[in-house]
Amino acid sequence: MHKAGFVNIIGNPNVGKSTLMNALVGERISIITSKSQTTRHRIMGIVNGDDFQIVYSDTPGVLKPNYRLQESMLEASESALTDADVLLYVTDTIETYNKNPEFLEKAKKSGIPTFLIINKIDLLPDQKALEDLVDMWHGVLPDARIVPICAREKFGLDNLLTQIKELLPENPPYFDKDSLTDRPARFFVTEIIREKILEIYDKEIPYSAEVVVEKFKEEDKIIHINAVIYVERESQKGIIIGKGGSMLKKTGMAARADIETFFEKKVFLELFVKVEKDWRSRDRQLKNFGYQLKD
Repeated sequence: MHKAGFVNIIGNPNVGKSTLMNALVGERISIITSKSQTTRHRIMGIVNGDDFQIVYSDTPGVLKPNYRLQESMLEASESALTDADVLLYVTDTIETYNKNPEFLEKAKKSGIPTFLIINKIDLLPDQKALEDLVDMWHGVLPDARIVPICAREKFGLDNLLTQIKELLPENPPYFDKDSLTDRPARFFVTEIIREKILEIYDKEIPYSAEVVVEKFKEEDKIIHINAVIYVERESQKGIIIGKGGSMLKKTGMAARADIETFFEKKVFLELFVKVEKDWRSRDRQLKNFGYQLKD
């Protein structure tokens, strides 16, 4: 008997969905920063055992969209409510149940077996506080299995994995048993560069930036990469580059180090900056950047 299924990770921004995804997969699949809206795409991470295959899917945090890019992100989150065998609805010790009641209600009505994951329990003062949280969420989602965890410390994940495997349907594997993700290598380069932009720059700059890999040439001992950082305005281009190119150099050095770790190979990385006016609100450009949009 072989089990296989799709386990979608959903929830509001900044509750630790990507940290949980990486901890469950055992690899750095999703980028993680302290800023909200870090995840823009659905990203699959695949875990294989002799008799099971779990296809995890990290999703953007649920938000009220202000422009077309955010509409695409919300669509990615909502699509996760319809194509899963198991849902992991992630919250944390600070978030209240009424932060995004519409999406929570959709998850409740999905009919999909759901885990309510209470993350960051290491921040709670005592056991009583945890028990109160569990009771509160049990009242909100009475049919969900409630699992307290600390994704960063990998606490509670063995118990979660055991319960997920119990709920998986009997299926052959959906992907080759040596697969780790459905995304190509170029995608992870763009995500690592974007992660560094989120970490290094402030205010609107990270949210106005998109990364496209134009060259990815892998040789025996080195990978040659050319990537373009797109922004929406000339003033943003100047900030990304910095005085004498200092900020772009800092971004490139930080990204190259992580890309080398990811691929376990030397990397030659060149970064360029271009302006693509108001790309976050233009359907054609969003599709060129790989975002899925409903008509």
